[in-house]
Amino acid sequence: MLSAKLYAICSATKPKKDQDCEGGEATEKTVKTEAQEKSEDEKICLYDRPEITTAEEAWEELMKGNERYVVGESANKEIISRRKEVESGQHPFVTVITCSDSRVSPELLFDQGLGDIFIIRAAGNVIGPIVLGSIEYGVEYLHTPLLIVLGHEHCGAVTAALEGDAEGNIGTILKEIHPAVEIAKGTEKEGEELVEEAVDENVKLVIQNTLNRSTVVQELFEEGELKIIGAKYFLDSGKVEIIEELSAETTKMD
Repeated sequence: MLSAKLYAICSATKPKKDQDCEGGEATEKTVKTEAQEKSEDEKICLYDRPEITTAEEAWEELMKGNERYVVGESANKEIISRRKEVESGQHPFVTVITCSDSRVSPELLFDQGLGDIFIIRAAGNVIGPIVLGSIEYGVEYLHTPLLIVLGHEHCGAVTAALEGDAEGNIGTILKEIHPAVEIAKGTEKEGEELVEEAVDENVKLVIQNTLNRSTVVQELFEEGELKIIGAKYFLDSGKVEIIEELSAETTKMD
């Protein structure tokens, strides 16, 4: 029998369905923006941009893409030609560790294309040896100058960790999140506010665990070759906002 914790991780609040278009009036009317009405020819061509080589350029590009996503616009990604271009190798400009939640897709919410983002996903964006190895591959061998730990609103794994423990491998996930939960509980917040506080603290925890458990990441960070940003995705608005930003210039490692 599936535990309540498994259900919390794998499920989410189901969206309310509008009435059938032919069977009655919809509960919500979709208003097209000017951006949404652009033809394919009028869209921004994603790969007209200059080469991205720094963490600052990478974050700026991701924020431009997120702005497009929020208003329902998307850049022209020239999929066929891009597919051929990246066939011989990948050169992403950012590594992202995020949750497995099906509503959180970095390529979509940052409006990027094939070969742009090196993505690692795990429930609750927690890290273990395999995830750490994947992060190291992204930042050391693919030379991405930016590492993003991306949490999200209403995270099921964090909610489950707030509710207690679980058996088996799911319990291992929750155990990784529990330290963040304890910090959040210290704020005396309750309900949804407590969940969101724990989500934010979990992002910060994952960053610290990554630095503490990976000498590869720590060395690149200390040498100024890698910048780390903790961010949060908001399911309703579609926006991504910074929780924590770390660079060698502003942070001293213990």
